[in-house]
Amino acid sequence: MTAQTDKPPVSPIVTRFAPSPTGNLHIGGARTALFAWAFARKHGGQLILRIEDTDRARSTPQSTQGIIRDLQWLGLDWDQGPGPAPGSCEKWDPYDRDSQLGPHAPYFQSQRHEAGIYDKLIQKLLDSGQAYEDEDTVRFRMDKDIAFNDVVFGPINIKAADLEDFIIRKGEKGGRLPTFHFAVTVDDATMGVTHVIRGQEHLANTPKHAALCDALGFDRPQWVHLPSIMNADGSKMSKRDKAKAARKAAKTYTDEHGENAYNEMLLQSHPEPMRFFDTGENRPSTFTSTDFLEGRTDSAMYVSLICNGLGITPPEIEVDDFNRSGYLPHILLNYIALLGWNPGDDTERFDMQFLIEHFDLARIGKKNSQFDRAKLAKFNAEALAEMPAEDFYCILIDHFANYHHEYLDKLNYAGFRTFAAAYQARSQTLDSPAQLGRFFVYGEFEYNAKAVKKNLTKNDGEGLNVLREFRDELASCNDWTADTLHSLIESFVEKHQLKNMGSVAQPLRVALTGSAVSPEIGPTMALLGKEAVLNRIDRCIKTVSP
Repeated sequence: MTAQTDKPPVSPIVTRFAPSPTGNLHIGGARTALFAWAFARKHGGQLILRIEDTDRARSTPQSTQGIIRDLQWLGLDWDQGPGPAPGSCEKWDPYDRDSQLGPHAPYFQSQRHEAGIYDKLIQKLLDSGQAYEDEDTVRFRMDKDIAFNDVVFGPINIKAADLEDFIIRKGEKGGRLPTFHFAVTVDDATMGVTHVIRGQEHLANTPKHAALCDALGFDRPQWVHLPSIMNADGSKMSKRDKAKAARKAAKTYTDEHGENAYNEMLLQSHPEPMRFFDTGENRPSTFTSTDFLEGRTDSAMYVSLICNGLGITPPEIEVDDFNRSGYLPHILLNYIALLGWNPGDDTERFDMQFLIEHFDLARIGKKNSQFDRAKLAKFNAEALAEMPAEDFYCILIDHFANYHHEYLDKLNYAGFRTFAAAYQARSQTLDSPAQLGRFFVYGEFEYNAKAVKKNLTKNDGEGLNVLREFRDELASCNDWTADTLHSLIESFVEKHQLKNMGSVAQPLRVALTGSAVSPEIGPTMALLGKEAVLNRIDRCIKTVSP
């Protein structure tokens, strides 16, 4: 075994979050960033944001900007890295070296390569014989036993016979860039990182990083590998899950309607079907729709087209997915903090100050975590329900301005306040009102068969008869407000000696929404407007009547 051992924690604590900008920020990456942030904040240390972009083929500025945007939405700030200060409303270029924060700039590996930081140290290994050139590629010798300690998984010992030499600098075709293993080791050491907190998938890479630290004379950091995040079925929570869901839906649609209908659906979902733009990789796609259907590509562009075309929502996997679905950032952080860590008691709902005060690496478990979407939704629903009405209105209108502007166009801002109040108690996410209240904007919908039978056609069409008669009352109503409409129903019930208000309200709900579930019927009619209400009643009577 090597004589060197991992040094105990030192002060000040320095952690880092070092994503590769090859796509959107995965929820597992967000948990890594959260734990690194919480540990640094608890100990009054520093968090570095470093962008590992040496994979030129896959790294994009759009992904870099997306990762930074997602971290800012979550509220996770950093002390060193791309600047200016997180949370700034000013437009800024994260690649601008002059604006990068901290003494170890640049914080992009591509820029550090250009500065010659890696080549000097590679040459040092070549000169000492600890690395050698293999054709035009540089390899590091792994000829010693390696032992290291991981904070979560404990002592790890590997014999030299089980290790292989590995590439530390790519050849000419790879731009002679350092590989991930070399760049990450050098950057962690030269930036003074004391604790490397990262996903369990990197545990197998750590022997290489430990050997490089020893060869270069660097102090080893404390390695902290986090257990994986799994789906409910035990599979690893992966970006591919969205493609799997879209592919399953597309295959079902194709089996039912044929391949021509599938391709036509895609054509309707995109204006330029022959030259699609892949939103996941930010480059034109060369794959066909059949390639996606048969699993030869997981193109994010086809996922988007299929989900839009078939009106389905893929599982949330990336931070931006949860943002678009309407989860509150502090609730998302609260939930993912519990994936692999616990505060030592039964506490589950907490704010970030609580996390900072109680966060302890010793309370990170080895067992993989299961992502429980129902539990997250419950956390979010409780937070929305507890929120002051004005606060809910403000965040809901912001969300709809970004993702569902058609509701604002239809309801106007005054009507939207009523809309928000109607759905606050029933919302799991900020997107829930868009799903529950879809009928406010889209007048063409199918009628729920059970609701029709129960509320319209049973007892020889009793509900339909009520609709026909009450329609005349509505047509003559000139004060189209929620209170007046409520009173109109009450007087109609009394006049016709009906059982209760539901005798009118339930047939109305089916006619206006397609189901027997909606907010209070008075505000619902007021928001829809007189013309829409009368038209929908007419359509229902015509469609449902024998």
